[in-house]
Amino acid sequence: MRHAIITAGTKGLGRKVTEQFLDAGHSVTVTYLTDRSKVDDLLQQYADSKDRIQVIQVDVRNPNQLENLVHKTIEKFGRIDYLINNAGPYIFERKKLMDYTTDEWDSMVRGNLDACFHLLKLTVPYMRQQRFGRIINYGFQGAGSASGWIYRSAFAAAKVGLVSLTKSIAFEEAEYGITSNMICPGNITGEMKEASIRESREKNDQTTPVGRPGTGEDIARTIMFLCQEDSDMITGTIYEVTGGLDVINRYR
Repeated sequence: MRHAIITAGTKGLGRKVTEQFLDAGHSVTVTYLTDRSKVDDLLQQYADSKDRIQVIQVDVRNPNQLENLVHKTIEKFGRIDYLINNAGPYIFERKKLMDYTTDEWDSMVRGNLDACFHLLKLTVPYMRQQRFGRIINYGFQGAGSASGWIYRSAFAAAKVGLVSLTKSIAFEEAEYGITSNMICPGNITGEMKEASIRESREKNDQTTPVGRPGTGEDIARTIMFLCQEDSDMITGTIYEVTGGLDVINRYR
């Protein structure tokens, strides 16, 4: 049985990822920050599989908590095959870079870039021993081209840095059977983050070329494909999962 660490895996885009790994027969260690009700909901949904689930409260901006996360994972399951870096703080208030406080900037960088560095340092040694590992990082639509994002500059800067890190690790760790890729979700909002593709097809979205909104299941299915043993030829890749949004250059 292979094991996955999924940060922020109890809600939002991480929830469907957790469900996919459990449904595939894997064990998981998932983190949450504050919402205990979503933890209870997950454990109730998979009541028959509780022995394959470990839930740990973690603030990914805290390196000591990340170290504890990996320690408890190895202590209970003895291995780490998949690292899904889903968690990452986000500031919803729209404001220019000059209006960010130093603490807000540090929070974006620590949570979206530094956290991945620390988790790589902690997990890659186990993947090397196993000669197998799958690393999935999250970006944003267009991150691969290092495009700016007005009013989201701190978040975007951290994620674009993570693009380069994703590619660098892919090259450096390929000899150990470890792949590293990034998922860039399109505009997936609200309840659609935890929705299924079937539910999405019941809705009409004129802004997306495929005609339906994106869902958490779209992201999870892509991640599961990249995590397959035979997907080892795919590494250092930035995957856009947008339903065709912004594939055509438009003058704005």
